[in-house]
Amino acid sequence: MAVGDKPIPELGRVGVYIDGFNLYYGLRALGRRSLLWLDLWSLAVGFLKPQQRLVSVRYFTAAIRDDPPAGARQEAYLATLESRGVEVVLGRFQEQVVRCRACGAQRRTYAEKQSDVALAAAMVGDVATDSVDVVILVSADSDLCAAIHAIKQLDTRRGRKTRVVSVFPPQRRSDHLRQVSDAWFPLGAAVIRRSQLPDVVRTGDGALYHRPPHWN
Repeated sequence: MAVGDKPIPELGRVGVYIDGFNLYYGLRALGRRSLLWLDLWSLAVGFLKPQQRLVSVRYFTAAIRDDPPAGARQEAYLATLESRGVEVVLGRFQEQVVRCRACGAQRRTYAEKQSDVALAAAMVGDVATDSVDVVILVSADSDLCAAIHAIKQLDTRRGRKTRVVSVFPPQRRSDHLRQVSDAWFPLGAAVIRRSQLPDVVRTGDGALYHRPPHWN
């Protein structure tokens, strides 16, 4: 695995924290909707070094509004992820009114809120409660640097070291995250292709979820 200038540790409990919107737009940048049916648990397992143990995968996103077909696809995908052991953490969309500077026209839009705060709190909280030894962050959002600094401050007070690895979604990168992380690497298309869910997923309670036709 190609990494930055610092190695991923060989031992430890690993928590994976996924910025859903950052990853989604990275996948969309590859130009293939079929890659959206991504098995995040399998993807996370592929990040591990020998003798590391995956203790949690959390996926932070928000429920789609005002687009029933897209909402139905998202619901099926989230239910499938949960059936695979991924914890889905939902933020929300906040309605905003945007005014065109040129013509003065107004339109309503939605901005995703709370997901990045929830992700940051989860990382710091897991380190504070000694639940993980390694944090793997799938995002290129430099706003999350503050959470990594908080982890380092916790480690300094407690005299221990938590490894933080940043994984950048396709065509996304943050020099700030790279600088504050212990290691980093880009998430390549080949890894994404190998980590796809089956076209049909049967959950433990017998429910069936199909890859949305729109994602073929």
